[in-house]
Amino acid sequence: MPKKAGVDDYVGGCMPGDKVKELKKLMNDYPYIAMTGDGINDAPALATATTGIAMGEGTDVALETADVILMKNDLSRIVYSIRLARKMEKIVKQNMYFSVGVIVILVFLNFMQSLSIPFGVIGHEGSTLLVILNGLRMLNHRL
Repeated sequence: MPKKAGVDDYVGGCMPGDKVKELKKLMNDYPYIAMTGDGINDAPALATATTGIAMGEGTDVALETADVILMKNDLSRIVYSIRLARKMEKIVKQNMYFSVGVIVILVFLNFMQSLSIPFGVIGHEGSTLLVILNGLRMLNHRL
């Protein structure tokens, strides 16, 4: 089963304290550690991990402790969420660089007195529309 999921190594049959110890060992080697759980026994490990992921049908303690809650008990949504977050980060950076670039150009042209107010407004509002359209790429479900 672990090979199908693409898991290289796993530890099973742990008590709550053992889970925390295993996570702390992993934290020595990796900067970010995610823990997925659904029960009271998982709560300490969920709190220890850099990202705690609880299953939506889990116990209240697990849901309160976790950073992320999967409403449907589908672990494949974790991969989808990571891909979506990376795509969003890329689009946000593109929008920020583009917006700042347009503003710098418009300010420069304004100081050079080579841009009238109507064209400045058109340039600014046009760039706003392009930023919105670029952000709408998030609706593309192919990740």
